[in-house]
Amino acid sequence: MTPARSFTHALAQRFAASAQDTALLCLDEAGRPTGRTYRELDARARAVAAALDGRRVAGAPVLVVTDSGPDTVAALLGCLYAGAVAVPVPPPDASRASAERTAAIAADTDATLLLTHSAHAPEFSRRLAGAGRSAVVTLAVDNLPSGTADRRPPAAEAADTALIQYTSGSTATPRGVRITHANLLATMESLRRALRTDRTDRIGGWLPLHHDLGLVGQLLHPLWLGATAVLMPQQLFAADPLRWLHEVARHGVTVTAAPDSAYARCLAAVTDADLAALDLGRLNLAVNASEPVSAVTQAAFTNRFAAAGLRPEALVTGYGLAEATLLVSVGGSGPATRATVGAEDLERGALNPPVPGRPVRTVVGSGRPASVTVRIVDPANSAVLPDGSVGEIWVRGETVAAGYWRRPTETAAFGAATACGQRGFLRTGDLGALLDGELYVTGRIKDALLVDGRTLHPQEAERQLARCGAPFGSAVVLSAPAEREQIVAIQEVHGTGWNPRQLADLADRVRGCLHGEFGAEPGRVLLVRPGTVRRTTSGKVRRSLMRDMYLRGELHPLYAQATKEDPSP
Repeated sequence: MTPARSFTHALAQRFAASAQDTALLCLDEAGRPTGRTYRELDARARAVAAALDGRRVAGAPVLVVTDSGPDTVAALLGCLYAGAVAVPVPPPDASRASAERTAAIAADTDATLLLTHSAHAPEFSRRLAGAGRSAVVTLAVDNLPSGTADRRPPAAEAADTALIQYTSGSTATPRGVRITHANLLATMESLRRALRTDRTDRIGGWLPLHHDLGLVGQLLHPLWLGATAVLMPQQLFAADPLRWLHEVARHGVTVTAAPDSAYARCLAAVTDADLAALDLGRLNLAVNASEPVSAVTQAAFTNRFAAAGLRPEALVTGYGLAEATLLVSVGGSGPATRATVGAEDLERGALNPPVPGRPVRTVVGSGRPASVTVRIVDPANSAVLPDGSVGEIWVRGETVAAGYWRRPTETAAFGAATACGQRGFLRTGDLGALLDGELYVTGRIKDALLVDGRTLHPQEAERQLARCGAPFGSAVVLSAPAEREQIVAIQEVHGTGWNPRQLADLADRVRGCLHGEFGAEPGRVLLVRPGTVRRTTSGKVRRSLMRDMYLRGELHPLYAQATKEDPSP
C-alpha cells in the first residue's frame, strides 16, 4: 500500500485490501456475536458519510453515542469518511452523571448533530432538550439507506483533527483532547511495534469506545492492521468480571487490555471450577494499564490463571493517557519489572534500595517508552530529575495530541519546556520515575497526600484496605481542607443491620490499617453503602468527584468517625 496521507486514507486502503476478511465481532450482553467483514463495514460507513453530506459537518464536531455494536463503529468511521470530527460519548443509562457529561460535551463542542442507534434516539433528544441543547439533531444510523459504493472520503491532511477524545474525569472536569490524523498514524505504528501485532490477531475487550484504550487500542488499531476487533459490552464485565475472560477464550482473542482493578476483580471472583472451564492458551498479551499497577495483583493474577493456560509472559504492563493519543510505554515479553524500594525514601520522592529492617514497597514498572521521549521533571521548577527520582512524567513525540478543544490556557500543558531548555513536552500530571530505562508510575500530582513531609499515594492505601477482608468493599482515600490538611477515608461496607458499636469497630479497623501500614492518621473515616464510590467507565476512582461530594455533604454515611482534633460534625 502507498504511504497514507491521513488515518482515513490508511483505513480506506486497508478496507479495500481486506474486503473479505472479518473486521468486527460485536457481542451483545448475552454474548451473542454479530460479525462484519471489511466490505460490509466499509459500506455502512459510506452510508453514514452520505447522510452527513450537505449537513456542513466537514471539520466540525459530531457526537457519536458509543456502545459495542456495529452501528456505533459505522458511525465513527462514517464521520472520518465525511471529514467530520467524531466525538465519542457514552450511551444513555440511569445515572444523572452520564446525562450531565453528555450535555457538557455537547455544550463544550457546540456540536449540532448526534449519531446514535434508534433505540437511544428518543432518550437523547429528551436529555439534550432538557439541557438547553434542543437544536442538536439526533440521527439514527441503523435506519440509513445503503451508501454510494464509489463515494471517496475527502482528502484530509495529517494535521487535521480526526477525533475529540474526552478524558475520563478521574481527577478533573473532562476535557476534549484534539487528536489529529498524524497522531493516530504514529500511534498505530507505535502499537504495532510495541505489542508485536499483525493482521492475524484478534484484539478486543470490554472497555467502552468513549475511552481511549477502548477506541484506539481495541477498535481502530485492529482495523488499521486488517485484524479482527472483538468488542464486548461494558455491562457484560460489570455483571460478571469473569465473562470478559470467558469471551476472550471463546472467541480466540489474542490481545486484550484492562486497568489493574479489572484484574483484581477477576482474582476476587474466580474459583477452581472457573479455571477448569477456561482456556487462555491463545491469549498472547493481556495489558494491565490505565492506572498504577499493583505488584500483588500482577503476581497473583499470573499465578492463579496459569491453571487456565495463561503464560507468564502474556501479562504485561503499560502506561498511557488520552493526551498522548494512547500509548506512552509498555512492557516487553516476560514478567513485569519490579523494584523493591525503601518505603520512606519512596514517600520522599526516590526509588532507593531498602534498608534492612525498615519498611519496603514493591513498585511495578510500566515498560520502556514506546516511540516517545520521557523526562521526569520537578513540577515546581521544571528541572529534569536524575534516574530513580520521583517527579512529574513529561512526554514528547508524534503521538502527543494537538491540545484541548477550545481550552487555550490548559493547552499550554502540551508545550512545556524544561529548565534546561528542552521544549515541546506534554505535562501529564502523573508522578513516576525512570530507573534503568523502565518507567515506574506512582500516582497523580492532584491525588498525592502530603503527611509530615512525605508523599503518600492513595491507590496504595485503597489496595491495603481492600485486603482487610469482609465486609469491606471499594474505598477512596483523599485529602480535604481543614484547619490543616487532613486525610479522609471513605470505605464501602457490605451487609445490613450493623449497630453503632459494630460500625465503630469497623471504622477503627480502617484507621488501624492506614496507620499501621502507612503511618497516616485519617482525620475522618466514613463508612458508606456499596456503590457510593464513583468510578469512571474504565474502573478508575473519580477522586475529584468524591472529594466534591464529601465537601458538599452528599455522601450520607452509615457512620462517620472523626479524630478528637477534628471539629467538623
